[in-house]
Amino acid sequence: MTTIFIILIILVSVLLGVIVLIQNPKGGGLAGNIAGFSNQFMGVKQTTDVLEKGTWVLSSILVVLCLISALVINSGKSTGSDTLKSIPTTTGNAAPQQAPAPAPMPQAPAPAATQPK
Repeated sequence: MTTIFIILIILVSVLLGVIVLIQNPKGGGLAGNIAGFSNQFMGVKQTTDVLEKGTWVLSSILVVLCLISALVINSGKSTGSDTLKSIPTTTGNAAPQQAPAPAPMPQAPAPAATQPK
């Protein structure tokens, strides 16, 4: 069941990425101002509407798939082979380990005392 959700999430993510990359930016930049063309030239406005609706639909599907997969994966029975469960943990009765004491620093010899003349 988990594999099905992973495959569907990857498929929807790839499709969403393709649709987002196909779209033109809303601002248009310099390309939108050249020769006075707008997004409505020769039916391009309808294409942007379809791509925008597709973006919303695919993003909604992705959110729903992620939420459902989180519920399904967490509610599944564990088989006992989970990696996290096999890691040994310490209990409250175990003595805490102490860090080794730092080595003592060698002391420099005291400067020789000079007598005033």
